[in-house]
Amino acid sequence: MTTEFPPIGLGTSGMDDPDDCRENVETAVEAGYGHIDTAQMYGNEASVGEGIERADVPREDVTLATKVHPENLAYDDVIESTEASLDALGVESVDLLYVHWPTDAYDPGDTLPAFDEVRDRGWTDHVGVSNFDRDLLADAQEVLDAPIVANQIEMHPLLPPTGAMLSYCANHDVAPVAYSPLCRGDALELDEVVAVAEKHDLSPARVLIAWLADQSVPVVTKASGTDHIEDTLAGLDLELDDEDRARIDGVERRYRRFDRDGSPWN
Repeated sequence: MTTEFPPIGLGTSGMDDPDDCRENVETAVEAGYGHIDTAQMYGNEASVGEGIERADVPREDVTLATKVHPENLAYDDVIESTEASLDALGVESVDLLYVHWPTDAYDPGDTLPAFDEVRDRGWTDHVGVSNFDRDLLADAQEVLDAPIVANQIEMHPLLPPTGAMLSYCANHDVAPVAYSPLCRGDALELDEVVAVAEKHDLSPARVLIAWLADQSVPVVTKASGTDHIEDTLAGLDLELDDEDRARIDGVERRYRRFDRDGSPWN
């Protein structure tokens, strides 16, 4: 992996059935998803690793990311749990290792040096954070020796990326990676999204992927089954026009699916 992200990745949250998880990962990789995202919290790292191994795609063409559980963010726990993640995934290293949430055992002065140590050991090529606002991101950058290459945050028309967050990330070479771009299905039913989908005779899921891709935001999205995986991937081929952008940007309701105070990522 370079620090330039593939435009779309498969999110594996909720893929609890090992067979389904393996099959979805294999299908997504072979369909063209260049990024597979898992986490200790998901409990499926072994299945994810098996799916990647089964896919008829060179391993170096797949960006593999996992995240350290918030309860494992003390220094020694970061080291031990990362080693366990590598064992489960069946790899010697991952391309990207995230702090999953800045909660529970997270302490910048204790947690982040462990991420530097993991990187120094060659267990990850890059370090990222998830669910960080700009202040937390800036604080982490002050502590880490390794550059932070990604901040994975919830993004969709109900919780759009703010200009301030996008500008900060651009100015500091941090990729703002979007998760839950469909808002667990809630965004699929927005009148504005449905109208754009009907205009182009495409699914709302494609429109939501296209809306983020239009802003140069890499996406990780959960998809299952060949049809769903391929339909979502095809969102990268949709070019929105000014009318489409204005319609989707006009969504006024704000809703955060995870940590639901509804506030934007400032």
